[in-house]
Amino acid sequence: MKALVNATIHTGEAVLPEAAVLIDGGTILDVVARGDVPADAETLDLGGGVLAPGFIDLQVNGGGGALFNDSPDVTTLRRIAEAHRRFGTTGLLPTFITDDAQKRTAAVDAVRAAMAESVPGVLGIHLEGPHITAERRGVHDARFIAPPNTADLALLNGLAGLPSLVTLAPETVAPDSIRALAEAGIRVAAGHTAASWAQAKAGFAAGISGVTHLFNAMSQLGSREPGMVGAALEDDSVWCGIIVDGHHVHDASVRLAWKAKARGKLFLVTDAMPPVGAEGGFQLYGQTIRVEGGRCVTANGTLAGSALDMATAVRNCVTRIGVPLDEALRMASAYPADFMGFSETRGRIRPGLAADLVHLDDGLAVRATWIAGKMAVL
Repeated sequence: MKALVNATIHTGEAVLPEAAVLIDGGTILDVVARGDVPADAETLDLGGGVLAPGFIDLQVNGGGGALFNDSPDVTTLRRIAEAHRRFGTTGLLPTFITDDAQKRTAAVDAVRAAMAESVPGVLGIHLEGPHITAERRGVHDARFIAPPNTADLALLNGLAGLPSLVTLAPETVAPDSIRALAEAGIRVAAGHTAASWAQAKAGFAAGISGVTHLFNAMSQLGSREPGMVGAALEDDSVWCGIIVDGHHVHDASVRLAWKAKARGKLFLVTDAMPPVGAEGGFQLYGQTIRVEGGRCVTANGTLAGSALDMATAVRNCVTRIGVPLDEALRMASAYPADFMGFSETRGRIRPGLAADLVHLDDGLAVRATWIAGKMAVL
C-alpha cells in the first residue's frame, strides 16, 4: 500500500487540504485524513501543490512528433500516450481523422491491440469523420468525405464493445444509423457540420449526445438561425468539448459557453497534433503544417489541430477564463469520463477507481502522474 500525502487533494467532488490518498496496486483504496494513514503504508511526501484525477483527453490526433493518421499502429499509440502523459493526461482517445477506409480499419485494429497490450493511457478510439460535411471540413481532406456506405456502417457498428466516440455531421447521416450506433453504446458527437438548428435537434433526438470542439467547424449562432452552436448551448443534455488555447475560440466565447452550459456538460479537449511533446511542424495529407505562435496552420492559415496540452488548457481556464480551479480540473477529468461512460472506473479520486492521478505544483505545472498506480516523475 502507498500513501500520497502533503498536497491539496481535488477529488472531483471535494477539496481536501489535509488528506491522503491510499493506493493499492492499480486502484485507489481510500482517501483518509493525514493522521489516519496506516503505519505500514509506503508514504510519499508530495511537497505541496495539488493532487487531482489524471486528465482525460477525448481528442488526441498526435503527440511526441507522431500522428495517428500517418502510422495507425501500436508503436504510434504508445508514443502519443507517453508524450501527453508529461502534461497530466493519463487517459486519452487516439483520434483518427478523415482518411481512406483501409487506414481507418487499421486505426481501429491498432487501438484494439493497444488495449489488449494495456498500453498506458489508451482508453478507446475517436473516429472524427469521414461522414462530415465538406462545407465545414476545416483541414480534413475533401477526397474522403462521404455519407456512410454499407461497409462504413459495418465498421462503425463493429465498434460495439470498444470504448468509442464517432464525430459526424447529422445532416449527412440518417437518423436510423445514428440511433443504431447510440444503441450499441457508441458515443456519437456532431462536428464538422453545417446543420441547421432543426437538423441538430433531430440529430440529438436520434442519439447524438455530444458536440466536437464547440464553435469550431460548425454552423454558428445567429439571430434567426441558431445553428449547431445554438442547439448545443440550448440543450442541457448535450455534452460539449472545447479547445481552450486562445486560438480556436475567443476567451469571451469560452466564458459564455461555460456560463450557458449545464454544470458538468462542458469539458476540455486539445485536438492535439504531433508538436505536443515535440518541436517543429509536421506533414498532414502531404502538406506541411507550421507551428506559429502556438498555432498549427496550413500554408493558407487554416488551423490544423492544435499544439495544446491538457495542463495548459486547465491553466488557461483558470487564468484566462476565470473558471475556479476545482471546476477546471473537473472539466479535464470528471466530465469527459462522465460523457464516455468511464465514471465507474476513472475520472475522480474515489475508492475503487483506477489510480490515475496527476500532481501539479502551485503554478499548475505537472510534477508527476500515476497510471494504474504506476508513477512517472516529470
